[in-house]
Amino acid sequence: MLTIKRQLSLWLIMTVAALFATQANAQDEEEGGESQPSAVYVPLRPSFVVNYGGAGRMRYIKADITVRAKDTPTADQIRYHMPYIRNNIVLLLSKQTDEAIDTQEGKEILRQAALQEVHLVLEAEEEESGATDLYFDNFIVQH
Repeated sequence: MLTIKRQLSLWLIMTVAALFATQANAQDEEEGGESQPSAVYVPLRPSFVVNYGGAGRMRYIKADITVRAKDTPTADQIRYHMPYIRNNIVLLLSKQTDEAIDTQEGKEILRQAALQEVHLVLEAEEEESGATDLYFDNFIVQH
């Protein structure tokens, strides 16, 4: 008799737990289903290799860049407009001077300018930029 009571109690507990789990899952689906990641990182590959400076000895910048997007649709827009974005960043990198990129402050200014280029492309093509930041994963200068 005791085992039947235990089995019934166990069955009742499992049924109630399953009921709560089902209700919680249904409530999550009503509130929007799957949650979007708070950020999506889009690497701008391949690496940027650009000569810069002007007349005289050739100088090179090699940079690996990643853009942070606010959501997956924005990441898709960045991927779609990748040639346009890469073109603008190549032009920006090729305009640099030794003085501008030899300091930490200069690199930060360059990073902000590159992010601005991404914003300009997305705003021109998509009317809104969801790019939230830009990072140099690797930045090498050869004088």
